[in-house]
Amino acid sequence: MLSPVTAKDKKSFIQWFLNHYRLKKRESVWILNYLVNHSDLLANVHFVRDVKYCPRGIMMTSHCSDEVPFRFYKNHLVTTDAEKSFHDIRLNQNESLYVQLNFRKSNQHSYYASVLEENPFIPEDYYLTTDDKETANGLLDYLLFEQKRNKIIFDIDKALDNGDKELFQKLSEKLEKLSSNRQK
Repeated sequence: MLSPVTAKDKKSFIQWFLNHYRLKKRESVWILNYLVNHSDLLANVHFVRDVKYCPRGIMMTSHCSDEVPFRFYKNHLVTTDAEKSFHDIRLNQNESLYVQLNFRKSNQHSYYASVLEENPFIPEDYYLTTDDKETANGLLDYLLFEQKRNKIIFDIDKALDNGDKELFQKLSEKLEKLSSNRQK
C-alpha cells in the first residue's frame, strides 16, 4: 500500500506547479494559492486522474494542454464557474476535494506522480475495452469447455476400466455432443 501524500508534499508540488505552468483561468491560480495558504485544507485535497467520477472535484488546465480550462464537479453537477467552486471550497473545508491538473505530459511527470493518488471512484470496468471483455469471455468459455471435456474423458476411462459398455457409450455420446456444441 502506498503511503499517504503529506500536506507538505502537496503544498510544495502546488508551489512548483504554479511556478512552472500558466493556467488557462486566473481563478485556478487563486484556488491553488488558497489551498497552499491553508495547510489544514490540504489534508483533504487529493490529486487524482479522471476527477469527473469524484463526488467533489476540480479540473484545472494549463495553456500547454488542449483540455477544457476549468471544471468543478459536485455530486454529478458540473460548472465552469470558478468562483462558485471557490466558495464551495471555503464553505466545505472538511470535505474531500479531488484535483486533476492537466498539463503537457502530465501522465509522464514524476513530480505529479509523487502526489497522485488512486481515484477510488473510478468504475471497476473503466479500463476494460470491449475487446478485453470479449477476450475474457472467450477464455472463460474455453476453460469451462475443457473442464467438462476432461471430466467426461476421465469418466470414460473409468467406465472402460470397469468394463461398463453402457456407461462408456453414454459418455462417448455426451463428449461428442459437447464437442459439436463447442464448434458451433
